[in-house]
Amino acid sequence: MDKLKMETNNLNEKNKEKLISLFPDLLTEVEKDGQLIKTINIDKLKDIIGDYATNEEEVYELTWAGKQKSKQKIHKPINKTLRPIKEDSVNFENTENLYIEGDNFEVLKLLQESYLNKVKMIYIDPPYNRGSDFVYKDNFKTSTEEYNKKSGSIDDEGNKLFKNTTTNGRFHSDWISMMYERLVLARDLLKDDGVIFVSIDDHEVHNLRHLMDEKFGEENFISQLVWKKGGGKNDSVFLSTITEYILIYRKSSELNGFLKKKADIKNYKYLDKDGKRYALTSFERQGINYSSNLDYPIIAPDGTKIYPGRSKEKYDLRKKGQYNIKDWCWTLSKNEYNNRKEKGLIEFRKIKDHYKVYYRSYYENKEYPYKNFIDDVTNSSGDSDLKNIFKDKKYFLYPKSIKFLKKLLCFISKSKDNDIVLDFFSGSATTAHAVMELNAEDGGNRKFILVQLPEETKKDSIAYKDGYKNICEIGKERIRRAAKKIKDDNQNLKEPKDLSKIDFGFKVFRVDSSNMKDVYYNPIELKQTKLFELESNIKEDRTELDVLYQVFLDLAIPISAKVNEEKINNKTIFRVEKGDNNESDYLVACFSDNLKIDTIKKIVDLKPLNIVFKDLSFKDDSTKINAFEYIKNKLPNTTVRVI
Repeated sequence: MDKLKMETNNLNEKNKEKLISLFPDLLTEVEKDGQLIKTINIDKLKDIIGDYATNEEEVYELTWAGKQKSKQKIHKPINKTLRPIKEDSVNFENTENLYIEGDNFEVLKLLQESYLNKVKMIYIDPPYNRGSDFVYKDNFKTSTEEYNKKSGSIDDEGNKLFKNTTTNGRFHSDWISMMYERLVLARDLLKDDGVIFVSIDDHEVHNLRHLMDEKFGEENFISQLVWKKGGGKNDSVFLSTITEYILIYRKSSELNGFLKKKADIKNYKYLDKDGKRYALTSFERQGINYSSNLDYPIIAPDGTKIYPGRSKEKYDLRKKGQYNIKDWCWTLSKNEYNNRKEKGLIEFRKIKDHYKVYYRSYYENKEYPYKNFIDDVTNSSGDSDLKNIFKDKKYFLYPKSIKFLKKLLCFISKSKDNDIVLDFFSGSATTAHAVMELNAEDGGNRKFILVQLPEETKKDSIAYKDGYKNICEIGKERIRRAAKKIKDDNQNLKEPKDLSKIDFGFKVFRVDSSNMKDVYYNPIELKQTKLFELESNIKEDRTELDVLYQVFLDLAIPISAKVNEEKINNKTIFRVEKGDNNESDYLVACFSDNLKIDTIKKIVDLKPLNIVFKDLSFKDDSTKINAFEYIKNKLPNTTVRVI
């Protein structure tokens, strides 16, 4: 029988265990505070790897004020959990999509075991550090009112955000620390062939590039994608900035290429006599004149001479500033026209009393690499996307567009793969919208995990007046409305698609303190009333479902796993599927009181791989011992744990 620890792992300890498993002779013991502690023999480690670096040597690295503190923060366990919020969810029992409210650093730590090496793509659009952005920071001890006055925080507890102004002596360092802590944790969630995309602007792109080189490796840098976001500002002092960037890194060399873009078959709507698809392009154009393309007629099938623009005479070059009917020209030279005509690529179409001339382009099922420049999606399209959902209401400034996110998704995710897409600065929830829309288009089965701090909306904002008190409320409502819009738009098509297998739901979770009571008291504090309170180690305001999902995190079970709730002898049990067509349940959990052996026998009949009980589920130690002995004899390969 094992006791679940019910807190996140100490990453230092895990790294230590990995080293010892590779090199057992590194293990040594040191005395600390009167206890023997197992640790690594540093001198032996130097012998194994060859110690070429010394403290006196200068090395190439990115360093900043607070780096060591960030490293310590990353490895330190946290005593938090994720509580399910069923009332905010859609299709909670069956969906695999997740929306998590809370500090994304804490969420990434909580997901470390459950989603280790499971995420195919991460996209984030973090604060850009322009001198007025809010940046995540450690908990503060001051009251909400006092903290808000000092730092401009907009968080209910006054302990998650601060306004990073340029007068801050650690202006860049604080921002880098915030990003570093999250990128380190995010990398572990990526699959070996996974990719991360990070949006950024000119202010921190240089630091972010160095930071990601350090954590992902320079060899895993793929591209600094340039995005032409819009027209820029005409009142700029120096240059009008019209671009931003997306840094792209792979996790490892396991990914050796991106997907390719196929020619869009929808444009090739004509069929020739052999059934081959082709598109038609007009042979004339207005407003562009090439002298070599002006002075020849095209002979129609009935012998009619055709000049561009339906003229009956050849054209002179137009003069500068003059636009009239004579601004038409052929788009190709006479020689090129004759070449295409010989190949059967010229097509005439008679419209009333005149001909239109086209040339054919046949469809080839070719693939082309995507470009490192996006110029067909502006930030204004993100505004339009959101306004279409919220009846022309503007709740966010410059949200990313659906088309933009779908472009990035197509770099890396195939429709047939069950890819998980993570966005831990989710904002307006564009990523969820893009995932659902792309799935609807190509029949994919991608899943999303969105994480967002519940930042309060300003009281004078449209969102607040419309009832949305924080950003998470807007994001969740956007996903609900987006799902409905996608399904409605599909029904309006001439040939609607079958969307019955598309996952339009999402489970909502919220970061909270552990479900377990703090049982570490000084003996002087343990009065008799306190002892009675500690009879159960689970907090009184927590449900069995709350406890179940904390067990998930401890046992590295994805919180998207399907849970079946049923009754055995009037006791609630939770059956968790393994997800790989295994006949046995991965987990059966029961947190009811006064369990008897007949209930235990029926749980054993289910043959689960793991069983979890509450420590006080049994009326006495004798019943508990008998139950565990029975399980051990009947299911020797099943692990039994208690909380």
